[in-house]
Amino acid sequence: MVRPGNRLLVWFLVCSFVFFLVAVIVEEFALFDTEVEVQGDDASGGAFKQEGAADVPASASATVGAPGDHPALSSRQLRLVTTTWPPFVNAPGRPRFALDLVDAALERMGIDAQTIVMDEDRLSSALLNGGFDGSAAVWTDPADQADPADQADQKNEAREGEMLYSRPYLENRLMLVGRRGGDVSATSLAGLAGTKVALVAGKAYANVAERTDGPVFVRSNSDEDSVARLLDGEVDYALMDDLVVQYLVGNHGEEARTRLAFGSTPLLTRSLRLAVSRSLPDADAIIARFDAEALAMIADRTYHNLLMLDWIRTDVDGDGLGEYVPYADQTGPAPPDHFYELFLSGGPPAEPGPARRYYLAGNIYEGWSAVPGQYKALDTGSPGSPSRAVGTLSFTW
Repeated sequence: MVRPGNRLLVWFLVCSFVFFLVAVIVEEFALFDTEVEVQGDDASGGAFKQEGAADVPASASATVGAPGDHPALSSRQLRLVTTTWPPFVNAPGRPRFALDLVDAALERMGIDAQTIVMDEDRLSSALLNGGFDGSAAVWTDPADQADPADQADQKNEAREGEMLYSRPYLENRLMLVGRRGGDVSATSLAGLAGTKVALVAGKAYANVAERTDGPVFVRSNSDEDSVARLLDGEVDYALMDDLVVQYLVGNHGEEARTRLAFGSTPLLTRSLRLAVSRSLPDADAIIARFDAEALAMIADRTYHNLLMLDWIRTDVDGDGLGEYVPYADQTGPAPPDHFYELFLSGGPPAEPGPARRYYLAGNIYEGWSAVPGQYKALDTGSPGSPSRAVGTLSFTW
């Protein structure tokens, strides 16, 4: 016969054990619920789906958690420093593509970033002396373009030992722009010897302007000023970033086609990265989360909005192949004849037209004919209406 006191003890132990099991089960479900797969606009909540081809590898489904998934990153503040570098870093109201992208990614991570802009000559020392946590936009040259005698490249090497770098999130590609009918076939600055070329003034391109084996550079105040000087005959060519060229073609198509000519080979290529000090707490976690957010921002069209682009081509699912990602799922009846290649250096190889892969509503379609008709309706919107203020370009003709 069990005494009353023992019976209470047994009930207490049984209830405690049941409570423990319930707590463990609830915690397990909570952990699973914190992971959100990158789906673009896929309302189904399923993983990347591919139609008209083999299944997408499981590794292609990148996961990005909410800020609360990493408490150490939530509500963090970063003091960043960079240098003026149009059109990536610029005064408010002007295009500042790099700062807009980095601010958006860090905001999604729950991090508040404050960026100070200073001269390029002071940037490396400011990063190395510990006065700042990192930089929103540092550039690296491809290995075949690095110059051991270049002081800027030497400063970059010094920074690499103290900083952790993200994967590239943008490229700076200087493209040759000439007047309609002009020869824009040059593939190097040396091929422009004997000509005058407009280039936006600033220390970011100082190593380009100081070269002696190329053209005579005429410093301009802005990309708009470069085009004006070109059309007035003051210079033979202008060098402008590919994003500006994309803006000209997409927003001033008639004028660009009838008055300008564009080269197809970048004369300078640099990768843009976020860098944080290795001594910063959770530096590895910040870089890893930033890389994941950058990929998610392509899939959900944040990149399109902030860069004012209609179509972007990049490897959105991590399988080494390129996908064409539109700014909206209603793309119109025809495949794109114009798009922005996010990465030329180390990016996915080009493919013939029929083999193009299209990313729409979280699905990947092999070829335009495989894209469902519901996505071929014409969308009357535009990528130029993002949720945040974007600096604009104002070309006059």
